[in-house]
Parts: sequence; C-alpha cells; structure tokens
Amino acid sequence: MVFFSHSCQPLDGLTLPSQPFLFGLLIQKLEVPWAKVFPLRLLLRLGAKYSVYPTTLTSVRFRESVYRETGHTIMNLLADLRNYQYSLSVVDGLRIHMEMGHSYINIPKCSFNEMQKVVNASNEHVISIGAGFSTEADSHLVCIQNEEGNYQTQANSMPGKTRTVTGASFVVFNGALKASSGFIAKSSIVEDGLMVQIPPETMESLRSALREQTDFQIPCGRNDGGEVRENVTVRWVDWSSPVNTGKTSGVDERPLGGVRSVRMQQDTEFESDGRTIRCTEVFYQLKTPDCSLSSVLSSCSVFQKEMALAACSALTPHLAVLTSSGINSISLRISTQADMVEYQAGSGGRLLPQRYMNELDSVLIPVIHGGSASVPQTAMDMEFIFYITHTI
Repeated sequence: MVFFSHSCQPLDGLTLPSQPFLFGLLIQKLEVPWAKVFPLRLLLRLGAKYSVYPTTLTSVRFRESVYRETGHTIMNLLADLRNYQYSLSVVDGLRIHMEMGHSYINIPKCSFNEMQKVVNASNEHVISIGAGFSTEADSHLVCIQNEEGNYQTQANSMPGKTRTVTGASFVVFNGALKASSGFIAKSSIVEDGLMVQIPPETMESLRSALREQTDFQIPCGRNDGGEVRENVTVRWVDWSSPVNTGKTSGVDERPLGGVRSVRMQQDTEFESDGRTIRCTEVFYQLKTPDCSLSSVLSSCSVFQKEMALAACSALTPHLAVLTSSGINSISLRISTQADMVEYQAGSGGRLLPQRYMNELDSVLIPVIHGGSASVPQTAMDMEFIFYITHTI
C-alpha cells in the first residue's frame, strides 16, 4: 500500500475516523518501484486514471497496473528503480509552478540546509530535485506509460478550475548546453517534470545562487537576439511546513495544529494482560512569546521522562479495562507556571474517570515534589500522548 494525506478531494459518502488520518491505496506489483522511489508520480497517475484530482481515495481491487516494466524513463538516470540504493532527493516544501511564459522553482528558506545537501551531492553538470504536491496549483503534470511502454505527459486538473498554474514533480538542471546549439537556455517538459538545459557558466552561477540563498532567473530562447520564449526563476520563499495539522487534544479536543511536538523514545516496557502502554509524543504549548522551544527542551528533558514513566506505571494495571472501554490512547496535559503545577488526563475529549486520576495522583505528585528533576518554571502546557497496543 501507499499512504498519503488528503488534499482537495471531496469526502462525501466516506466514513472517516477522527483527525489526523491517512488514506491508503492498494498497489500492484509493477507499481512498487514507483511507490518506493517516486510515490508522487504513482499517486498522480492513479488520480488521472479515475478522473480524481490529485489522486483517488479509494482502491479498486484486481485493477490493471497503471505502469508496466520501467523501461526507458528519465528516472533511470535519477534513481535506482531496481535495488533502491538511491533515489531522487526531494526537498521539503519545494514546489514547481508552470505558468504561461514562466516557470518557478519555489524553495522554502527553511529548507536551505536540505538544498545544500542536494547541491553538494550533485555532479558537475546536473542538479536534480524532487518536488512536493502543490495545493496552490490548479493542475499537475502526470506521467502516462502507453501500451508500447513509452512514457508520455498529460495534465490532470482540479474540477471546475481554469488551468493557470500547473505543478510538476521534479526539475533537472542540465549544465551541458553548448553554444553551438543556438540557445541561451532551453526549458522543456519531460514526463511529469521540468528539464532546464543551460550552459556550464550558467550552471556555476546557479550553484552560487543556491549556496548564497539568492533568487536566480534563467531566460530561455535562442541566442540570436530574438524574443525570450520563457523564463525559469529559482526563488527562495517564506514557507514553513504545517505542524501537527488536524491533531486535537485527548483531554478536551483543543486543537493542536501548529503546536510543536517532540517524539519520545521510551526504553522501559510497561506490559499487562498482553497489552503495552508507551508515551510516543509530547506537545509543548508555550505561553510566553520570549521563550524558545529549544531552551525549554534542554531544561526539562529529565522531568518529561520521569512524568511519562510514572504515568505508564500507574496505568499499566488497568490496560485491559481501559481497552475494553474503547480507550486506546490517553492524553496527559501538565500545565506549569512559576508557582503552580496542575494536570488533567483524558481520551477522546473526555476526562478519565476519577479512579484513574487517583492512580495518577499517587505517582505524579511525588515526581512533581520530590523527583530528581525540578519542575519547569516556564509557563506552558506539556501534553503527553500515550498509546495502548496489543502485544503480538
């Protein structure tokens, strides 16, 4: 299966779980290389097959594969489709927009370090970059493989929208264009991506711009002084990856979208009646604007670990009863201020019954008042997420 997040598809008639969730599509054996190396291509192709933009949300069992043997594709030069030893580097948040006469490669400023890794790993003549799906585009290039095994380009569009901005899945800058070609630069669509051919000296200037985080424009057209046919612009944009979109608190269903969280690595196992409980994530909602998350994490890591382990130990004897009541995840919110600590625990937006709170009191209060780590003095809410799983 290949898993992905919903974007703009209609959800009418679907029975959905509570947020956040992923959709999953069953795939055929011949589609596995694309699911491993370039899943966006596969998802867009499935969308085109079933006339859904950008991709279908439902699986069709026993359908024919949308791709055959990989054959001759530009991806053979950019990724290992046989042994999966390397793949096309995808920069988080990078989007490619093609408009009439202009193509834009939008690189988030926050992905500067990722971009440097791509530039440093590239060879002298080629820089290739994978892009993500753009919700700002109203259509997207789709790579089709025909009956003869050849790859062709189509476009799938958002229903009811006039096509003005078309997304692409990758860009390749090829710095081997010779002066004898008669072009200052050439831009063309290849499969579901953009190929930009430039002279070696332009490639050097592009590398410098990428290292210095400056915008760079590549005019494309003939070098006889005629009209420029198209401009390709590499530009750095203000963009940040959505954080915890759709997540809500198990205590009271308070939205946690935009709230930073850290993953928990729990070494101690807590098991009872064939079930285990572990803390997987902690959300940090700071209440003072002059306080940074990094400083908070460095000062309260021991407190965070002790509270998580204490809560697990208190709830372990009750795992069977909790799961039989339909409780598989629990949120513990600890609110701290300079002279106050309080906590609440809940699941599905409802507080836990008092008997479980009494059990938590017996272990959390000693940690707060006498643990090896001092209680954070920062005004914030720490929300611990616990999951109960069956041991197989």
